[in-house]
Order: sequence, then structure tokens, then C-alpha cells
Amino acid sequence: MALIVQKFGGSSVADADRLRNVASIIAETYRAGNDVVVVVSAQGDTTDDLIAKAKELNESPSRREMDVLLSAGEQMSCALLAITIEKMGLPVCSLLGWQAGFQTTSAYGIARIKNVKADRIRIELDKKNIVVVAGFQGICKYDDITTLGRGGSDTSAVAIAAAMHADRCQIYTDVEGVYTADPRKIKGAVKLSEITYDEMLELATLGAQVLNNRSVEMAKKYGVVLEVLSSMKRVPGTIVKEVVSVEKMLVRGVTKDVNVARISVLGVPDVPGIAFKIFSKIAAKNINVDIILQSVGRDGTKDIAFTVSRDHAQTAMELLGDSFELLRGKTVLCDTDVAKISIVGAGMETHPGTAAKMFEALYEADINIQMIATSEIKISVLIDAKDADRAVDSVHRAFVPEDLVL
Repeated sequence: MALIVQKFGGSSVADADRLRNVASIIAETYRAGNDVVVVVSAQGDTTDDLIAKAKELNESPSRREMDVLLSAGEQMSCALLAITIEKMGLPVCSLLGWQAGFQTTSAYGIARIKNVKADRIRIELDKKNIVVVAGFQGICKYDDITTLGRGGSDTSAVAIAAAMHADRCQIYTDVEGVYTADPRKIKGAVKLSEITYDEMLELATLGAQVLNNRSVEMAKKYGVVLEVLSSMKRVPGTIVKEVVSVEKMLVRGVTKDVNVARISVLGVPDVPGIAFKIFSKIAAKNINVDIILQSVGRDGTKDIAFTVSRDHAQTAMELLGDSFELLRGKTVLCDTDVAKISIVGAGMETHPGTAAKMFEALYEADINIQMIATSEIKISVLIDAKDADRAVDSVHRAFVPEDLVL
């Protein structure tokens, strides 16, 4: 008998028919003799609808009260799923995040999991119950409900699997696994049978939406093997683990991220410490900076450009405005009409010429590169947003042959 953790996203539980479909998947796993813990997200667009309702009443609600509100979405899902499983005649118990033992920091809206005391889950499993847990939420030291941020249900599932040493953690989505590109937009996208934690983490961070990056980071840390599956079709998915064969593919994925803004600071003094002063100011507001480009100094000045998410662009601009004595009188520009295109693959470490091949594909598509960032297993470029889809298609065709079989 194995302990299986299964997570179902919002599209998988969006309505009554899909809830019944999910219940049948869970029932099949349970009837095979396994202990089953299920983690669910809010149905469909419930989270967005709840946010809209709050904004109707208060344009700037507190994060604490928003966490109380948004956690209701997962509470509805887990209760409805439990009710559906009950109808099938199977023993089931639904638990909210705090009941399942999720202890978090008090950073409302973006809380981090500190610990999972899974005693209640174990008690219910000992009763032979299927346990359905509301994802995305926990409780902090002040006994307040907290939420883990977008995609937090993935993290909830991995945390339970890690805490309980589960035999398997299955993430069910509306696609059949992890693909080399978005299969809904790129005709030649290929489903991967397996991918490493590091590759998946890069893809998730760079815009692939199939898994939350924090969940992959946690899975790698605790050695939780993930399986990404479709809740709509009973077909093999993608295994995410430590080591896979890299011989067949140089690049495992091509991603697009349009939630990007480029900020340029022109004519700053070319003196030691200027970059520290700029980026420490940004870091103090917990704004993540990605690509950074600094020009060669000339006439005692230099230019610095960097990217942040569009969500943080306005805050970053305000920090670099008149309130920052060092940059008063300097030109600070913000461009939100950009996109980041990335390739990821562990095989890149031992294959020279990967960057040149990517740049050639963009050149042949007549797409200009604005900024470049690299690591051992990724290359990212910043381009005009209008060219993003063409860029992904061109780069994907350069690295993933149409006749590739995995």
C-alpha cells in the first residue's frame, strides 16, 4: 500500500462534471489499496471573482482581510469535492489548511510554509478516509489565515508529500504533462517523459505555467518525485526528478514571459557603489530583478538597465524617482512593451554554440534582441512584446525537430 498525494487545479474542479471526473480518479487510486491525500485549488475563476468583489467595496483592502476572503475559494472546492466523493460511497474528510497542520509566516498574500504538522491527516488516513485538503492556505503565529500566493496549491501538495514521505506526488492539470513549449500555441511542441528539477524550476520561473516554481524548489530540496498529469485524459504524464537522460535533447523547453518591464537609468555617475545603491533600494521592497545590463562608462557616466515584473514596475519607478537623491535630474525610463524568451536545458552545459543557434533563429525571424542573460542551463533574451509568439515558434523549430520522439 502506498501513500499518494494528488493535486487538482482550478480548471480540473471548475464545475460539477469536472468534480465528478476528479472524484473518479481519486476513487480509482483509493480502490487500488492506496492511502490518498488530495489538495485542491479554487474552482475556475473563483479567486479572480473574489478579488473583483473586494475591489468593488475597497480599492485598497488589507492583505490580512484579502487572505480571509481568498481562502474561501479553496474551502468551497474541498468541501464540494468531498461531497462528490461521499456520493460514490467512499469515506472522506475535508480539511482546511490550518486543520491539515500548515504553519506559515505572517506575510499575508505571499506567506511561506514554516512547518506541516500532519497529525490530523494521519488520524484520518488511519480511519481509512480519503483526505481532501484546501490548498494555498495555512495559519500564522497570530492564528490568522494566510495564503501562499498564486500557484500555492502546488506548494501545499509538495509540502504534504515531503512531510509525510509520500510515495508519489501527482499534479493534475489541464494539459497532459510538461511540453517543450505551450502546446496550445506551438504546433510542434513535444511532451517530455521526464525533466530534472533544475530544468523544471527554470521553466517555471521563466513563464511556463504548468507548475509553481516554489513547489519545484521544495520538491528538489526534499527529494519529492513529481508527476504532472492531465485530469482530462488518462495518459502518461511527465516525471520531474533529480537525474534524467539528456542525450536526446539539448533544449528541454522554450518559454515566453510577458509579465516583464525594462527600466533604464541613464547617465548615472560612473563611480564605485552606484549599482549597490540602486539595487539595494529595489531589494528593500522585495522586488526581484532579473536581467541587468550596464554600459561601459563614458565621460564619467554610464547607463544601467534591468528588468522587473510589470506588477512591480510602478513601485520600482517611484523608488528611483525624486525620492532617491542620487538619481535626481537623471533620466529614468520604463518600457512595459517587452517580453522575455528563454531556452532551458541541462545539455547546454556541454554543448558550445547554443546561444549562437538561438540568436540565428531570432535573426532569421527578423527579431531584434534588446538584452541577454545566461546561466549554465538557460539563455534569456528581451525582445519587443509584439514579436514574442513568433520568437518562441522560431526558436522552438531550431531546437526541437518535428520528428522528435521521446
